Amino acid sequence: MNILSRINGPQELKNLNPQELVALADELRAAVLNRVSKVGGHVGPNLGITELTIAFHYVFQSPVDKIIWDVSHQSYPHKILTGRKNAYLEEDAFDDISGYTSQDESAHDFFKIGHTSTSISLAVGLAKARDLKQEKGNVVALIGDGSLSGGLAFEGLNNGAELNSNLIVVLNDNEMSIDENFGGLYCNLTELRKTNGKSPNNLFKSMGFDYQYVEQGNNVAAMIKAFEAVKDIDHPIVLHVHTEKGHGYSPAVEEKGLFHWRPPFDLTTGESLSPNSQPTYSGLIVEELLKKIASGTKDLVAINAAIPGMFDLAPLKAQQPTHYFDVGIAEGHSISFAAGLAKNGIRPVLFHSSYFLPRAYDQLSHDLAINQLPAVIIVGNGHLTESDITHQGIFDIPMINSIPNLKYLAPSSKEEVLSMLDWALLQTEGPVAIRLPAGPVVSRPAAYQDYSQPHYEVRHQGQAAAILALGNFISLGESVRQQLEKLLGVSPTLINPLTITELDQDCLAQLKANHSIVITLEDGSLTGGFGEKVAAYYGDSSMKVLNFGALKEFTDNVAMEELVDRYQLSPEVIAAKVLEAIK
Repeated sequence: MNILSRINGPQELKNLNPQELVALADELRAAVLNRVSKVGGHVGPNLGITELTIAFHYVFQSPVDKIIWDVSHQSYPHKILTGRKNAYLEEDAFDDISGYTSQDESAHDFFKIGHTSTSISLAVGLAKARDLKQEKGNVVALIGDGSLSGGLAFEGLNNGAELNSNLIVVLNDNEMSIDENFGGLYCNLTELRKTNGKSPNNLFKSMGFDYQYVEQGNNVAAMIKAFEAVKDIDHPIVLHVHTEKGHGYSPAVEEKGLFHWRPPFDLTTGESLSPNSQPTYSGLIVEELLKKIASGTKDLVAINAAIPGMFDLAPLKAQQPTHYFDVGIAEGHSISFAAGLAKNGIRPVLFHSSYFLPRAYDQLSHDLAINQLPAVIIVGNGHLTESDITHQGIFDIPMINSIPNLKYLAPSSKEEVLSMLDWALLQTEGPVAIRLPAGPVVSRPAAYQDYSQPHYEVRHQGQAAAILALGNFISLGESVRQQLEKLLGVSPTLINPLTITELDQDCLAQLKANHSIVITLEDGSLTGGFGEKVAAYYGDSSMKVLNFGALKEFTDNVAMEELVDRYQLSPEVIAAKVLEAIK
């Protein structure tokens, strides 16, 4: 790291000669690989954008000239060049930064961005504020890795075209989304690449932008020349740059989808250091869908929004391509698309992450729920997480809880997952969402096959205290039950609610006979959650209710042990709180 050792901020790049700039690109890649191979992270996006990043900081004057990264998982080289290199070089500093941009880390970052398609709209706002304040400076939006397929990107382009002042949109075109590209947009990008940007069919010009194309996006000199040509431009322009995802590291070039984000891996071979051959809940669902399609269920399709790897969808894509749709990074469209399919007799199964489903809130409510269309939504990553502030898995319950006509089920085992799936695929009442349990696959018999009406499963009949443990928190509920049995001298009741959005009022009413306190446990935010519904039900009675779950807050790379302590989710603490309430 001979050259990188001399770089503590972007201004120092301007002292480097052309040969040193090329060598610096190799050192940046080595630094990125050093960190991600040990702790995991986005590999291909950052390796492919290295030369572009060097050129930006060589030509522009950050932070006076502002760059907004989209999704910001492409910002690792930027972070290294803006004073955060130790977090990529020294293992004891790996936790000093997040995997995305953060204004708390550096004056060269302007937003916390972990979701997609936002950069152009954010840049338009920054540029308009600059103009209103009569300030100087370039505003650059960097978008790529499929982010252009999101509807918000087009809203930003539509409004940005009318700025009549400096706005530079850099499209990092590496011919990939998270996985392979889907959609007509990418046909136009392919045509532009093949014609070196000369094709008369130009999406960006048709929207009112000036346009330039750069074929050699992994060439520092070519990128410097391109940025110098657009610096201080007085109108909006799209700089379309062709790069190679994973450039400089052959495993990432050969397996672009696999190396978009990678857990820790062997740097020499690219092989994962902890290969996961264990079954997953989403994998079991995919297997079940394949069986149904193979046996003649032709009115069944799977839909995902650019994250097939998150849900083990590769077998379905390979074996039944006509029953599989990747809509790109377009969660809102996926829901409305599913509504259209359902209206015309096709049963859609959508795979969405709790992190990203909020981007489709209006479509869930307006297109699916109001019209009571029988789509099935598989929700993954709904749980407490150690992840960064932009990837929170605790708000799906309050969100879906607020939408009428949308049933949200909470299985606790593979048998319950498959039982709920089978029922959801046949019922015609309306949309059904299934929240996949967190953690390894657990096997427990399913008590029911029909979920049209709420009916709680009483796992253990007891007295005095009743524990309602939702979804994968059933194991926590069992531990709490055992703790309370020791403290109270009687055996409490343990209940598996199975459904989030509805109350089994008969079961809750029966608890009044020989229980004085009800405890709810949920792997999500308490505000607007399951426990609040139960507490509201008992509001006019003498029943005490204690709710345990997450606070309504954003957490940022907080260790699970700390979250458990903060939210009082250990069996011992919960039992002590219950005993205190009873006394």
